[in-house]
Amino acid sequence: MRAADGHAWTLLYRIPARPRASVLWVPALGVAARHYLPLADTLAGLGVAVFVHEARGHGSSSWRAARRCDWGYREQLQLDLPLSLRAMGDAVDVPHRIVGGHSLGGQLACCLAALAPAQLDALWLVASGTPYWRCFPGPRGLLLPMAYRFMRWLARRNGALPGRRIGFGGNEARGLIEDWSRVGLCGRYAGRGMQIDLEQALSRLALPVRSVVLARDWLAPARSLQGLTDKFAITVEPPVILDARALGVRADHFAWMRQPQAVAEALAACLP
Repeated sequence: MRAADGHAWTLLYRIPARPRASVLWVPALGVAARHYLPLADTLAGLGVAVFVHEARGHGSSSWRAARRCDWGYREQLQLDLPLSLRAMGDAVDVPHRIVGGHSLGGQLACCLAALAPAQLDALWLVASGTPYWRCFPGPRGLLLPMAYRFMRWLARRNGALPGRRIGFGGNEARGLIEDWSRVGLCGRYAGRGMQIDLEQALSRLALPVRSVVLARDWLAPARSLQGLTDKFAITVEPPVILDARALGVRADHFAWMRQPQAVAEALAACLP
């Protein structure tokens, strides 16, 4: 895959013999697409064709974040993701076309669905929600504004966020961190350089939503998910909440990726 600005990536996929649905999956911040292949394999076993997008700066992406190599939500939503969505449509012709994602990937999936609702039939979210600090309970929520401002400052000063060094995400483009931290501070989605009002687009989104919350996930608690889905034009069904017993691993933000059976079954349960 190659975007109009020259960025290239590999779209990973798993297609069962007789798919009943297809999903474009968008990774979390700093996570390469290959780490979702266990989820893709499991969903394929349930009859879902899965196409795993590669975020800029990671895995098969031809670019890496640096002072002279920058991007944000605009490039992801208007250049990269539409190409992956089109490739999914060209590869399989099924009645149920879904976009989904994990963490930041789920947020971008919502924005993509809001920008291209006619191309999709449903939205899947796992361990995802708005980063807006008011949606996080307790002392952590009160500390988040400071964390967002610090990461934005560090990304600007360094030319990119050294996420591997500080233990948060990967090495991320400063424009991406600008867009993400803005949502965390004010609760409103926007992309630097985008002429489209993302908040207005989200307010018209009326696709069915299937969501999964991990019981011990402080990075994406249920209130954070609700803060995101409250922006939509429809009332969203309550999420499926999975604990360690159901998952077979810790019910946190990332451990489920190693054993995704319960998550895959919860998502696919909504399909006819």
